[in-house]
Amino acid sequence: MAENGAFEKRREGVPCWVDAQLSDVEAGRRFYGELFGWTFQEEEGEAEESPYRAAGQSVRACLDGEPVAALVRKTDGRMPTVWSVYFHTLDAAALTARIRAGGGQVVTPPHPLGDLGTTALAADPDGAVFGLWQPDRRSGFGRRREPGTFAWAELYTRDTEAANAFYGDLFHEALFGPDASPDFGRARVSDVFPAEMPPHFLVHFLVEDMDAGLAAVVRLGGRVRVPPFGTSYGRVAVVSDDQGASFALLRR
Repeated sequence: MAENGAFEKRREGVPCWVDAQLSDVEAGRRFYGELFGWTFQEEEGEAEESPYRAAGQSVRACLDGEPVAALVRKTDGRMPTVWSVYFHTLDAAALTARIRAGGGQVVTPPHPLGDLGTTALAADPDGAVFGLWQPDRRSGFGRRREPGTFAWAELYTRDTEAANAFYGDLFHEALFGPDASPDFGRARVSDVFPAEMPPHFLVHFLVEDMDAGLAAVVRLGGRVRVPPFGTSYGRVAVVSDDQGASFALLRR
């Protein structure tokens, strides 16, 4: 289900990319390569233009030759070790203006990355950080909704009604438009995590066998943070890799 080059046909607000900010990209390659069967491509030749940072500091993860994620070396040890989700837009400048008008913040204003596209980072009114991607030559996922690829992004927030209002206005067509098939849900932090957990997006990767996936996470040095539980979109377990980046396994 290759999807490169098709994002201009997609609605604003469809998740189109994920990346992990890690201290050790090589360790990340070992962990995720074995967990999901990913192979990796260096970003050489695009050092000043890569949406995944400079060559040697990041790699593009692929499944069957199609891009599915990126592993990015943190340039500052104070940065969180975290998976981030990026939402598709055809006009990042206009979308960031709407984010501000809706009570959110623009963390990093839109800026072009050569002829690859334009990126930005923003935060919703509750503080959850997310990315934007306006594609040019690089569209985003080559595969998704398949085992070993992105399948869902769940926003854990303190106020689901406020989140529904903010994102419902921001990404209305992607969430509620005709024939919408959203990969993005909202839930209270306290439904799964301790109440003091900051609002955040949790990236979900599809697996065929939940038990085998959890066993592999532990064998590779990761941890099971929240054992499997049922949701409206499948059975989910929250885990972290061997560097502490949290994500979810999803079985449908």
